[in-house]
Amino acid sequence: MSLSVTVIELSGILDGIRGNELRREISGTVATGADILLLDMKELKFIDSSGLGALVSVMQMVRNANGKMFVCSLNDQVRMLFELTKMDRIFQVFTDQDEFNSQVLAIQSAS
Repeated sequence: MSLSVTVIELSGILDGIRGNELRREISGTVATGADILLLDMKELKFIDSSGLGALVSVMQMVRNANGKMFVCSLNDQVRMLFELTKMDRIFQVFTDQDEFNSQVLAIQSAS
C-alpha cells in the first residue's frame, strides 16, 4: 500500500488570516486523499491564539479523514508556546523532516 505524504511548509506568522488560509489548503489536501500530512515550521516565526486554533481545527479535519498529521522544525518560541499550551501533547513533533522520514515513513512502509 502506497501512502500519500504531503509536506506543507509554514512561514512568517500563523494568525487568524493565515490560519483560515491553512484550513482551506488542508481541506483541499485531505479531499485529494493525502494519508499523512507534515507541517514543517522551520520558517514560522510566531503563532498567536488564532493560529493555535487553526492547528487544532486542521488536526481534527485530518483525523476525521482517517489521516495522520505531524509537525517538525519548531523554533524556540513556537516550541515554548507548544509546551505552555500543552500542544506538544496533541501533536507529534519531530526535530526535522529527516527525523520524520526515518521514524514515521520507515515504520509505515514496513507495515
